[in-house]
Amino acid sequence: MKEELTAGDRGQSIWTRPERSARGPAPERSRAEIASAGVTLADASGLGAVTMRSAAAAIGTAPASLYRYVATRDELVELMADQVYGEFSWHEPGSGDPVADLLGLAQQGRAIYHKHPWLLDVPATGNLPGPNAVAFLEHALAALAGADLTGPAKLETIGLFSGVVRLFAQTEISQRRAGQDTTQWQGSLAGYLLQIAAAGQHPHLAAALADQPAGGDPAQDEPLFDRAMTRILTGLLPPTSSRQAGVQDRPDSAELVPVTTMPHVVEPPTPMAPL
Repeated sequence: MKEELTAGDRGQSIWTRPERSARGPAPERSRAEIASAGVTLADASGLGAVTMRSAAAAIGTAPASLYRYVATRDELVELMADQVYGEFSWHEPGSGDPVADLLGLAQQGRAIYHKHPWLLDVPATGNLPGPNAVAFLEHALAALAGADLTGPAKLETIGLFSGVVRLFAQTEISQRRAGQDTTQWQGSLAGYLLQIAAAGQHPHLAAALADQPAGGDPAQDEPLFDRAMTRILTGLLPPTSSRQAGVQDRPDSAELVPVTTMPHVVEPPTPMAPL
């Protein structure tokens, strides 16, 4: 029988502990099996349904036995989150266009959030990234390989990019849970703002609402997520990277705040960081 985790083990991240001890018999369960059980529970009933007891029951063991593999429920959730990060696909080769390649990762991250909405309830900071989160980071950095950015700036860009994907997915999922149709909601919001602007107290709002391109804007036919992420990524990357995506340079006054002013912190993919 495998011994329970020691006090020293409990003070370490689960990612810095070997899955199998060098001593004793082989464990009866694997981290992947335990994580899969937790993911199934969370997908069905939310993250709150995942407890040490419910996860143990799902794999057919006693709750006390689960502590031989994970020290706390938080570690169980870490395993679950990293397992769903493994749903990113790395089969398609990079195009050499950082905006397009990062947009592809963003689209995958958004889909993962929608498939596993409980992932939004997992803290985006405070834990070490697991192997699948590190794999995401490696592929995101590969997409930025040709960008004229320092290493820290690339990591900051990935953190910002992942945070936007997470926020976008959170908004969509919140609207879905509230029974809101995004198109109808946007129409209601536009009508409401037009009424306010008509009063004449908000001239900049009125000007923005009235500024419709003659003949329509072809970019508006692009899905909102793709359009927004492309603009954000274009603003984060240096002009040379933007030109690779076929986007014209913007004047300095329109540039976003340089990413080098942000703390040197990389969030998981929350798709994304995450994504």
